[in-house]
Amino acid sequence: MCVLAWSVLNPTPAPRRMRNHSRGSSRHDGLWINDRQRGSRSGVNNSRCSCGRCLPILVALFLVWSIPTPGFAWNSRGHMMVAAVAYKQLTPTIRTRVDALLKLNPYYATWQSRIPQPLPASERAASIFMLAATWADAIKSDKAYRDDGTAGGDRPDGRSSSQNTGYSDALRHKYWHFLYQPFATDGSPLPAIPTPNAVDRIELFRTTIASPTASDDLKSYDLSWLLHLIGDIHEPLHGATRISATQPQGDNGGHLVRLCAKPCKDELHAFWDSVLGTDQSPTTVLKAAAALQSADPTQAGDLNPAHWATEDLNLAKTSVYVPPIGAGKGPFPLTAPYKTHAKNLAERQVALAGARLAKVLNTELK
Repeated sequence: MCVLAWSVLNPTPAPRRMRNHSRGSSRHDGLWINDRQRGSRSGVNNSRCSCGRCLPILVALFLVWSIPTPGFAWNSRGHMMVAAVAYKQLTPTIRTRVDALLKLNPYYATWQSRIPQPLPASERAASIFMLAATWADAIKSDKAYRDDGTAGGDRPDGRSSSQNTGYSDALRHKYWHFLYQPFATDGSPLPAIPTPNAVDRIELFRTTIASPTASDDLKSYDLSWLLHLIGDIHEPLHGATRISATQPQGDNGGHLVRLCAKPCKDELHAFWDSVLGTDQSPTTVLKAAAALQSADPTQAGDLNPAHWATEDLNLAKTSVYVPPIGAGKGPFPLTAPYKTHAKNLAERQVALAGARLAKVLNTELK
């Protein structure tokens, strides 16, 4: 996920309504600030901030916020584009319903504070929906939440990994974001796929939002996850991991495939996450999503998440792990044709994910 750049000059965010966030510090737009510093995102006393004193700070913040960080499916822009495509295709009734449910998310006040004021009401609602699609990544760096499981939180471990209790759950559940289906080209044995994972969580959360008896609090929580996970499972490297003799447990969805020699840290997964860019301005993202070619109706009508995961695996084999990506850990510098193909494929996948997300909500949300 990328840290945010577009909010540098936004007004001061409203106080957060997040549970357990009143202790010590809070996270706003990629920076940790003390509670007593909330009057300014950077902690600078903005009552006496001349251009000479503040310009270097703003430039530095912009540079920090515009650098993508590896580790998450699509970056925030990619997830926002998926949500923008979906929101446009929602029925008026379902739009009203999702708007109401997202108000229950503890990040709602923060989302509101990050939307430029001149936007019309319809675009403000779409922007909230877009920002909600980034929530599951945002909690990965929120100190009110904690890692669980093993392997740095990337592998489930125990009953709590499968719990679905709503916003009272302070676990990050990083392993919900992917389904690393193993494949090998050298005959290496394939390890088992851990559960829970992205596919079984999507199925569970769809059951919740369709339930006539589930509480709105739980539906809001599961909706927030669905907005994100349906985007995740359309990113090819969230559906595959390459197994080899030197990496018998896989390359962690491409995270262990280097694109350049050390000390450079560029890796394959991070490239695919950010291939659509990093600008997260709501107006810019809305325009980018509107420019996408519509998904094929027949393909968009397939709402089986197991099929989506199979598509991911096939795309990984045919479009990701292809020259100049070779066997092993690399480094493998990317070529211009590879980058162009990746961008075109990502745009198609975002359009498809958005269309499928809209169909899921239009037909199942109660």
